[in-house]
Amino acid sequence: MGTTSKAVAPKAGKLLVIDSTGDNSRQPHKPLTDAAVKNASTATGKPRKLYDQRGLYLEISPSGGKWWRWKYRYMGKEKRLSLGVYPEVSLKVARERCDDARKLLRDGVDPGQDRKVTKLKRAQAVENTFESVGRAWYQKELSGWTSKGHAERVLRLLERDVYPHLGSRPIADIEGPEVLAMLQRMEARGVRETTRRARIYCEKIFNHGFALGKVKHNPAAGLVDALQAPRQEHFPAITSSKEFGELLRKIDAYQGTFVVSCALRLAPMFAVRPGELRKAQWKDIDFENEQWSFVASKTHPDHTVPLSRQALEILRELHRVTGTGKYVFPGLRSAARPMSDNAVLAALRNLGIPADEMSGHGFRASFRTLGDEVLGFRVDLLEHQLAHTVKDANGTAYNRTRFLSQRRKMMQEWSDFLDKLKNNSETE
Repeated sequence: MGTTSKAVAPKAGKLLVIDSTGDNSRQPHKPLTDAAVKNASTATGKPRKLYDQRGLYLEISPSGGKWWRWKYRYMGKEKRLSLGVYPEVSLKVARERCDDARKLLRDGVDPGQDRKVTKLKRAQAVENTFESVGRAWYQKELSGWTSKGHAERVLRLLERDVYPHLGSRPIADIEGPEVLAMLQRMEARGVRETTRRARIYCEKIFNHGFALGKVKHNPAAGLVDALQAPRQEHFPAITSSKEFGELLRKIDAYQGTFVVSCALRLAPMFAVRPGELRKAQWKDIDFENEQWSFVASKTHPDHTVPLSRQALEILRELHRVTGTGKYVFPGLRSAARPMSDNAVLAALRNLGIPADEMSGHGFRASFRTLGDEVLGFRVDLLEHQLAHTVKDANGTAYNRTRFLSQRRKMMQEWSDFLDKLKNNSETE
């Protein structure tokens, strides 16, 4: 049979110690002091309890940790409530928390159960904030985004411009004027396109919240007309056959590095965005099937560029120089990085092409205009080749293999047309 410790009446001026096997809380004692709590320790290797008053006590672990606890009875059952850790929670604060819990008990509420309910409500409140719903929407969409860069830009925009203003708010409490005020602050910085995208992302987050039953309406959906329209960005481009031929002849005479020279000669053939051109990777170049497949940088679909005979000739020549690396157009300082985003632009300036006359992005406009107005290419083929997210008459969105055979024929005809322009045999 085990033994139990006996209660010993404390001497005057001494603190009452309650060991791990007994409870002497009802015996006369003096309340704890700050000094007594600070200096209290255990040397027995067992938990030790220092009783304060009305059920409040300090529990000391063998390792030296100190916890405030309150012993009480509810519905005839003895219970304990943790009130915090010393020294983060002082003696004064522990007594205040104990008094608050005692008031609940007097009102017929179990303080321990009340704490569980409060924690649950707080957790639900956190789950229902705009930022929490926004991050849930982001994770849902993430698997469908093929571009890592796009995903990073979306998250960066939300964390920089949206969450600081709306993130901590319960999503159900947010109304249109609050969203509009946040968007107008962005407009005041002059970033209209970023503001437009922020509104779209907010609308999608509210839609996700609606699907989860967290909101009853979408306050971002009706704000389009309240915002300024994004400025249309027009890149300088040559759209005259004669002037474009002169540009092509200058490109052929370029005396810079071989890699940049190849990029310059391929840019008008491909009509892709400058970033897509400079970041091209050899793994995406399919010489056998005569095509280049990648993820379009702006609209993010998988995109295929049919390679003309002329383009393949340049690429095979370039492959002998850079084919052992990752990038088709590696940087001058490191083959581990693509060439600078200013490389083509700087080359155009070195050729004497003014900034207000032609840009790296302008090759797309030249292709679109000359292909339509001079060569008579079908507009839907041109738009597909530019990877624009337009739909056809049947509502079918872009996909990389749609009209591929027709686009192969078009891109070969386009390259042949460029050769004619260079040879002065095709003018306006």
